[in-house]
Amino acid sequence: MAFELTGKLIVKEDTVKISDRFQKREFVIDVPNEKNPEWNDTIKFQITQDRVELIEPFNIGEDVKVAFNIRGKKWERDGKVNYFTNLEAWRIDKVGGGNVPSGAPMPDQLEELPPEEGGDDFPF
Repeated sequence: MAFELTGKLIVKEDTVKISDRFQKREFVIDVPNEKNPEWNDTIKFQITQDRVELIEPFNIGEDVKVAFNIRGKKWERDGKVNYFTNLEAWRIDKVGGGNVPSGAPMPDQLEELPPEEGGDDFPF
């Protein structure tokens, strides 16, 4: 299931290499809140693997449209169960003033993440 949101790019993080086989990058957009225009929503997205460069052509302050999937994981450690939800961006387009598409067509099926390496406390 794919979703789209449009907003202003406000944060563009550097790529983080989690292991030799897995890298990710996060970015945040400011989305107008339809129910209360005084309170915008700040939405964080994640891009992984060969898609980490999708955000590179865009500058802070630009309006972008992000196509994404919602992914969730259950993670257990020391008898405690946690649930994580990620918004996995797979396409980013510039809004207004021309179109600078960035990304690939929607994937047919979600990629399997490689097993974790190292001693991180989080499963991503």
